[in-house]
Amino acid sequence: MCPPYEPDVMTYKQETIKPYNAEGDKAPQVEQMFDGIAHSYDLLNHMLSFGIDKRWRKAAVKSLRPYAPQEVLDVATGTGDFALLTARMLRPQRLLGIDLSEGMLSVGREKVKKAGLSDVIELRKADCLQLPLDEASFDAITVAYGVRNFSDLDKGLREMLRVLRPGGRLAIVELASPRRFPMKQLFGFYAKCLMPMLGRLVSKDRSAYAYLPATMAACPQGEEMVNIIRKAGFDEVKARQFTFGLSTLYTAAKPL
Repeated sequence: MCPPYEPDVMTYKQETIKPYNAEGDKAPQVEQMFDGIAHSYDLLNHMLSFGIDKRWRKAAVKSLRPYAPQEVLDVATGTGDFALLTARMLRPQRLLGIDLSEGMLSVGREKVKKAGLSDVIELRKADCLQLPLDEASFDAITVAYGVRNFSDLDKGLREMLRVLRPGGRLAIVELASPRRFPMKQLFGFYAKCLMPMLGRLVSKDRSAYAYLPATMAACPQGEEMVNIIRKAGFDEVKARQFTFGLSTLYTAAKPL
């Protein structure tokens, strides 16, 4: 059972986990971290998930297909992989991707240009906790593996609710830490030992790939996350697990 909802007070464990230093705000450190690993992020992302993340992303996009959204916002877009997939599968008129990291966005813009989708996809630097966007301006919002990096989960969800149109859809796909034997033990070894080692070898930043599994384990998941999304103001909130609990798709709607 979740504690009572207090918008300005609630703190979730993953919000206190920072990449480099316990002191200072989380957001600047996350920006610094992703700027530093942008050159190797795509390679490591697919390598560390053995490519299964592509299947999870497709399932998230498919969940939006019945609603045919024409204006889509991709929050924490990173290098634009999810934005590109969404544009190809749903063919919206416009897709805006936002992210804190200019390094990641620079990589993403090159990918968008190469894909010939610059007339549909725009990637812009912005803070997901203070979206520089009008109310009720998007039909759908997506977040792929980004909410665990929010420095204020409740505020981020309320901002997404604000810019969604009534009846608009939310799709969040997020990594999770399995909690049942034997996947819990296997994943614990992988996350604490292998992931930081591979991250150090490929990206040269051990801290980043120690931070990421730590936030996965700390981020609310399952029914707890469903309750948090619902208390932010969404309805029709559902959760669907993938691959023994390694990833979860959360879908929701803004009330009419």
